[in-house]
Amino acid sequence: MDVSEVQAAASALARACATREPIEPLIKTYPGAGVEDAYRIQQEQVRHRVDGGDAVRGHKVGLASAAMQRQMGVDQPDYGHLTGSMFHLEHQPIPTSAFLQPRIEPEIAFVLGSALRGPGVTVADAVRAVDFVLPSLEIVDSRIRDWKISLFDTIADNASSGGVVLGSSPTLLSAADLRLAGCVLYRNGTVAATGAGGAVLGSPLNSLVWLANTVGPLGVTLEPGHVVLPGSMTRAIPVSPGDTVVTTIAGVGSVTAVFAPAPASEDA
Repeated sequence: MDVSEVQAAASALARACATREPIEPLIKTYPGAGVEDAYRIQQEQVRHRVDGGDAVRGHKVGLASAAMQRQMGVDQPDYGHLTGSMFHLEHQPIPTSAFLQPRIEPEIAFVLGSALRGPGVTVADAVRAVDFVLPSLEIVDSRIRDWKISLFDTIADNASSGGVVLGSSPTLLSAADLRLAGCVLYRNGTVAATGAGGAVLGSPLNSLVWLANTVGPLGVTLEPGHVVLPGSMTRAIPVSPGDTVVTTIAGVGSVTAVFAPAPASEDA
């Protein structure tokens, strides 16, 4: 893809986000485009957000489970950027109108205490770099109509990022075995999904290592204070106005996302 095509694709995604009107898969318009082109589109969107006053506050890893990789026909994860505007407070109403097709999934969020930059990062390096972990809920969203996404589409669309809700119970890595940590996801008081940390590349720490070694050669450092979402422990579930979603992760804690009720005019 040439520069004008990258900019056009990024603009189409930004317009979909602004108008809340999803678009057809980008791969249909750019059938010859590849993964590298998709990340160029993602970077163009991030640059536009930062120029508009937002700030990169971390990264997310997607396609971290074997099941999702099989579904997408890939053999490795992908990544996206988290910006400050994506973070929502626990227990505070989140308007679903801010999203197009929101779904939610539970993750163990890493908060870095020191910089982490690949290549060559090991699990030991990652452990030293993590300050603490938090229970979290990631709101995934797609600007592509009906979630009919290819690998190219989800990468270009910032790895289908939408929002993040962090819990308030920091836990040291030494206090929990992230591989064995069981997770229960509730929607409106009913169990919606279950999982465990081992579903994320065998261990969420492996996901952090993969991310550092993938973005490092691109000149990107995972910075102190940044949040890294390593991937979902369960399938993603859809959310609607008025929903309350809670996840409990053994040894890590719980976090609650509350979605604002629909305005009265939408109920009519």
